[in-house]
Amino acid sequence: MSIGFTGTQIGLSQKQKEVLWSVLKKFVQIDKSFRHGDCIGADAEAHAIAVDLGFKVTLHPPKENSKRSFCKQAVVLPTKDYLDRNKDIVNASKVLIACPKGVQEEVRSGTWATVRYARKIKKDLIIILIDGRIQKEIYSSNLCNTPSL
Repeated sequence: MSIGFTGTQIGLSQKQKEVLWSVLKKFVQIDKSFRHGDCIGADAEAHAIAVDLGFKVTLHPPKENSKRSFCKQAVVLPTKDYLDRNKDIVNASKVLIACPKGVQEEVRSGTWATVRYARKIKKDLIIILIDGRIQKEIYSSNLCNTPSL
């Protein structure tokens, strides 16, 4: 099972870091494949957690280098426009973990746009809100074999 990740460029809150670490620690027992968009902020922070836990990481970098984090220890795919690479992350994953900057869905947000796309194609979702609360949206049996989150 490949785990996709999307998050805000401002980075993760301390609570999101703690919960993400805990969630990934449970997933690493099942699969060690993790993918993200290689942007500054949450992607880079999630990358560090995933590498620390032993995940094999795949990057879906954006064409625009100004927001890239250029993470190391990863397979790097060709660059794409933001929306296209976000869809690729969702399509290549069994579950998407999202760490938005707030608790309310936003219209002009890449993180929330990625979540909306995952919902549209009925991809399992784990949303870790800024205060550390988890919202799960399960559409398949992919998460059934995962230790309780």
